[in-house]
Amino acid sequence: MSRRFAGSVLALSLTFGAAPTLAAAQDLSVSPQRLSDITRDLSSEAFAGRAPGGPGEGLTVDYLVSRFKALGLEPSGDDGSWTQTVPLVRLKPEGPVTLGLATAGGSLAVKQAQEIQISTLRPVDRVTFRDAPLVFVGYGVTAPERGWDDFKGVDLKGKIAVILISDPDFEAGPDEPVAGKFAGKAATYYARWTYKYEEAVRRGALGALIVHEAPGAGYGWSTVIAPAGEGYDIVRDDPAREKLLVQGWIQRDAAAELFRRSGQDFEALKLAARRADFRPVPLAGASLSADFAVRHERMDSRNILARLPGTSHPDETILYAAHWDAFGIGAPDAQGRTIRPGAADDAIGVAAVLETARTLAAGPRPQRSILFAAWTAEERGLLGSEYYAARHEAQLSKMVANFTFDVLQTKGPARDVVLVGAGQNALEDRLAQAALAQGRTITPDARPERALFYRADHFSLAKRGVPVLLLMGLGGGADLVEGGRAAGEAWVADYTARCYHQTCDAWSADWDLRGAAQDVELTVRVGQDLANSRVWPDWKAGSEFKPIRAATAASRP
Repeated sequence: MSRRFAGSVLALSLTFGAAPTLAAAQDLSVSPQRLSDITRDLSSEAFAGRAPGGPGEGLTVDYLVSRFKALGLEPSGDDGSWTQTVPLVRLKPEGPVTLGLATAGGSLAVKQAQEIQISTLRPVDRVTFRDAPLVFVGYGVTAPERGWDDFKGVDLKGKIAVILISDPDFEAGPDEPVAGKFAGKAATYYARWTYKYEEAVRRGALGALIVHEAPGAGYGWSTVIAPAGEGYDIVRDDPAREKLLVQGWIQRDAAAELFRRSGQDFEALKLAARRADFRPVPLAGASLSADFAVRHERMDSRNILARLPGTSHPDETILYAAHWDAFGIGAPDAQGRTIRPGAADDAIGVAAVLETARTLAAGPRPQRSILFAAWTAEERGLLGSEYYAARHEAQLSKMVANFTFDVLQTKGPARDVVLVGAGQNALEDRLAQAALAQGRTITPDARPERALFYRADHFSLAKRGVPVLLLMGLGGGADLVEGGRAAGEAWVADYTARCYHQTCDAWSADWDLRGAAQDVELTVRVGQDLANSRVWPDWKAGSEFKPIRAATAASRP
C-alpha cells in the first residue's frame, strides 16, 4: 500500500472509531453466482442488445422492475412509478455533407469523414452557413480556480472555435511555466471534448472543431468517424441556447495546413497555448462553410429507479447505479452475429446494482435512504443520468455519495481494486479502509490521460458536486491472484481490442466473478457505513468539483 493510502486509512480509523458498525455485524457478502446469472439474463439474445428505444428496452425494464419489486424496495420514478421517462432525440446528417474550407492561401479541400467530421445536436431540418470565420482558442479552457482563461473576452458570435484536445499540461515539459496548473498527463474535465463544446456554447460560438491527435484524444480517427455523424441528445427546451449549430473534429495534418495557409505555425501556437497568457488567434482569411440535411426523430426511453427509505434522514441519500443500455443490433460480424450483447458493458454493472440492493435490503433499514438506478443512454452520451441529475438538482446537495459500476473484471480474485479518478474525493479513502479489511490495496488508474473518470454516468452527478466513486475494470489491469498484474493487463487489452462495444461482449460460463464480487462488496460496506452516519464526504483540495459542492454546504446539516 502506498504511503498516501496508508495514511488515509490511519486517519479514517479515527473517523470510524473502534465500535463495530452495522456493516461489520450484517452479512454484506456479494454472490459471484448471482452476478453471473443476472449478467447472463440481460445479455441474452432475447434482450436484443438493450438499445434505448430498441426491441429489447421493454423486456429490460420489466426485468429490472420485477427484480427491484421482489427485494421489497419502493419505486422512485415519475409519479410513484418505477421509471423515469427520458425524452431523447436522434440526429444524423442525411445525404451529402458539403463542406468548404477557405484560407488566405486558397481553398483547402476537405471531405466529411476524411479530413473533417461534423454533426449537429440541434433538431433542425438543415444546417447551412457560409464563410464563418475561424478562431484558434488554444485548449478552450476557462478555469478560474487555476487562474486560466483561454478566451480573454474574445467575441465568438457567428464564428467557429478551433480547439486543441486534452488540457495545457498534457504535453508540457517539467520546466514550462504552465506545469502543475492542471494535472500533468492525467486528464481533468477540461481535457474532454464534451467540456470544450459546452464552453464554446457559453462563449456564443456558432460551432467548434477540435483538432484530433490520438494521444490526447485517447483514440484514433476511426473512432471519431465510426458514428457517421449520428448523435443523440436529451430533448431540450431551447437547443439553440444549449447546443452548437455544428460540432466536430479536424485531422491534425489538415489543421496544420490550415494554420500554415493562415500565416501561422501550428506547433508554435500549440506551445503558446500552454501558457496562461495565451490569447485567441483569428486565423486570417480562414472560414468554414457547410450545408447538409438533418434527419431527427424523437423517442422516449426510461431510467429505472428504486429506493430503500431511510429511518431517520430519508432526504439524505446514497446512490448505487449502472447503465442498462448497450448498442443493440448492428452490422453482421465475421461470424454473422448482429447483436451486441453488452455483457461486461454494462450488464454486469446492473447485476452489481441488483446484488447491492439485495444485500442492503436484507438487513436493518438504514438511517439515510439508499437509491438504486439503472440509467438509459449512457452509450449515447451519459444522457439518462444527465436527465435525472438535471431534474433533481435541488436534491443533489443532500446526496451523500454515488457509487457507479461500469465494466467489472471477469478474471477472478485480485490483490487490489483499481480506482478510476484517484485523488478526487474522500470516498476513495473509505474504499482503501474497506479494501484493507479484505487484505487488499488500492491501485490508481494506470492511464489517467484517457479521462475515464469523465466518461461514465457518475460524472453527471460529479459535475453537480456529488462525491462519486467509479469501479471500472478498464482503468488498468488488476493484480490478479492467478497471473498477477500481467494477467490483469492482458484481460484489459484483449477486451478493449476485441470485444468493447462489439458482438463478442457476451456472457461466458468461464467467467470468474469472485474478484468483481469483492469489488462490489467494498462499495456495499462503504455505503452502508455512510448510510448509518452523519458523515458528509467531500472533494479533495484541487478538485474542480470542490467549489461546486461548497456552494451547497448550507443545505447540509
